[in-house]
Amino acid sequence: MLRLVRYLKPYIFHILLAIVLLFVMAMSSLALPDYMANIVNVGIQQGGVQNAVPVAIRQSQMDKLFLFMSASDKSLVLGNYTLVDKNSPDYATDVKTYPDLAKEPVYVLKSVDQTQINQLDPIMGKALLIVASIQQIQADPAKAAALGGSFGATLAQLPPGTDLFAMLGKLPPAQLDQFFAVIDKKFSAMDPSMIDQAAVTPIKAEYTALGMDTGKIQSNYILNTGVIMLLLSLLSGACTITVGFLAAKTAAGFARDLRRKVFAQVENFSNTEFDKFSTASLITRSTNDITQVQMVTFMMIRMVFMAPIMGVGGIILAIGRSASMWWIIALAVVTLLCLILLVFSISLPKFKIMQGLIDRINLVTRENLTGMMVIRSFNKQEFEQNRFDKANLDLTKTSLFINRVMVTMMPVMMLIMNGLSLLIIWVGAHQIAQSSMQVGDMMAFLQYTMQIVFSFLMLSMMFIMIPRASVSGDRIADVLDTQPAIKDPSTPKQFSQPFKGMVEFRNVTFRYPGALEDALHNITFTAQPGQTTAIIGSTGAGKTTIVNLIPRLYEVTEGAIYVDGTDIREVCQQDLRALIGYVPQKSMLFSGTIASNLLYANESASDADLKEASDIAQASEFIFSKPEGLDGDISQAGANVSGGQKQRLSIARALVKKAPIYIFDDSFSALDFKTDSALRKALRAKTRLSTFLIVTQRVSTIKNADQIIVLDEGRVVGKGQHGELMQNCQTYREIALSQLSEEELA
Repeated sequence: MLRLVRYLKPYIFHILLAIVLLFVMAMSSLALPDYMANIVNVGIQQGGVQNAVPVAIRQSQMDKLFLFMSASDKSLVLGNYTLVDKNSPDYATDVKTYPDLAKEPVYVLKSVDQTQINQLDPIMGKALLIVASIQQIQADPAKAAALGGSFGATLAQLPPGTDLFAMLGKLPPAQLDQFFAVIDKKFSAMDPSMIDQAAVTPIKAEYTALGMDTGKIQSNYILNTGVIMLLLSLLSGACTITVGFLAAKTAAGFARDLRRKVFAQVENFSNTEFDKFSTASLITRSTNDITQVQMVTFMMIRMVFMAPIMGVGGIILAIGRSASMWWIIALAVVTLLCLILLVFSISLPKFKIMQGLIDRINLVTRENLTGMMVIRSFNKQEFEQNRFDKANLDLTKTSLFINRVMVTMMPVMMLIMNGLSLLIIWVGAHQIAQSSMQVGDMMAFLQYTMQIVFSFLMLSMMFIMIPRASVSGDRIADVLDTQPAIKDPSTPKQFSQPFKGMVEFRNVTFRYPGALEDALHNITFTAQPGQTTAIIGSTGAGKTTIVNLIPRLYEVTEGAIYVDGTDIREVCQQDLRALIGYVPQKSMLFSGTIASNLLYANESASDADLKEASDIAQASEFIFSKPEGLDGDISQAGANVSGGQKQRLSIARALVKKAPIYIFDDSFSALDFKTDSALRKALRAKTRLSTFLIVTQRVSTIKNADQIIVLDEGRVVGKGQHGELMQNCQTYREIALSQLSEEELA
């Protein structure tokens, strides 16, 4: 898969933009549990009071708080509050907000930032709680025993109605320090958030005393926080949609580019590369494999980049909410990693096998479809069904094994998630009971943990898809990284002008890749323009191999082939093939019309050119016997025309090119003798200046050739005209006598 990353270069901007949006989406999602915790902690439990710093407090109550502050703390508090009375300029406005201002002066909090709030919070929180506790003792002296120590016992013995604040103000410093030590000990055991939560009650009581609407404070806080959560959800949703669009566009474009590059690469393959990659395998790599890569690219952009952001962010925020429960997250992460690695190690080897089995089933299917006539003629339907069933069952067994491994992921993940939920609630409940955690913090920690687990769940889904996509990516990369055995020179030459078309073999030897022996041995001959050079020999003698070397479908092993005195390895393949009209041994037509198939050789050919080529190829009779004429349909691979018609259309297509060199590789085998004779006569009359190379098994086809090359086991055993070879070449004579009588050969 990594070998294909370089092809993502055109989509770098889309990917980077998607990552930025994923970061925004993750931050929005991660902020929601925090706001949810605030609604529970502040909005519900604290009545909308966010901290222990009241926005307003009566002067009489503030004087009580000052009793429990140091000089520096008192100075800090006074610096951040403004004393408002009836003579203050803002009195008319403030009295509406704080109705009790009409009775006594009120300290109003100035406009302060969060840093100043953080400084005031512990000072005011402790003082408020102390004052509240003393007020409770003053109302019920029995509660003084809860303070503990001799100081608590002393307070418990005081008569009802004693003004404790006045008494505390008169206490000696040593006794007052004893009281503060007891209080500080109790505060040190409390979490700062718990101090804020405990201070809410006296603050709300103060707000009530000031005549403020505490219900409105609570509802406003919950509504404001809810609106923020709604906006974050909308932002997250918008980012999700945009990322989905970018991911789809990137993945689809990436797949399109890969298909184009694979197709272009395959088009540049020589027969050597086609011997390495089977047709079925190339089809699978161009379709199924690229689809797998496209799917995993889409999912990677959506999930792989998202999961680490969510996972790391969730861990940081969860520990920020409750550092004491970090071990729960560590336990979950380790368990999930072990599960993912186990599944990955089991499934990866099977995915490699699976792609090979898909190749196999494609191969069997393709052979059945193309060889249906042969299968039926030999009554081998049952045999082929069994062969297909074996390939199908092998693929099914492998797929089932992989799926059985993969389906364990979801239930195990759900088990881990439910177990974590129970563990967090159990541990969190104990910490709430000990006043070291708030309910909202436990709920937020639970949500963060679920987000962390879900991020690993996303990664696990990717680990399900990545192994197969990795195998598919490697198979695609194998095609793209394959260097064609036949390449154009870095500084190609041009054919001399005027071009004549003389083809010369000089001591050519050729061996197929991987073969142990040479297929051709020291082949030397010259095909002159305006002449017909025929190549004949027994099956496997190397006739087709010779003509495949001329357009460089294969590269010579030794020696050289010259066209008009230029080594064909020194010119561009495109320039060379533009001069050759080639009719292969197996006629190949493309779906479309007769005209589109003939124009395949020369798109600018006129209707007159098509008609002339059809006349020479003896194809006009069946082409124009139908009303459609040249617009007649040709089905896939020419299945709706006979073998002879297909062969004549292939010949006509080559003739439309009007090339100086023609190669006919056993292209008359499906023609009757009459059509064969008429075609060769028309060829001679219309293309007399071209060089003709004809491979054939028929002696009658080449009897009048200007030069006949006789092959036997890859060697030239005879060269000359028909009469000479009948006298001098035993191999040719045996071939000729096996087909025609002495009288016919004379």
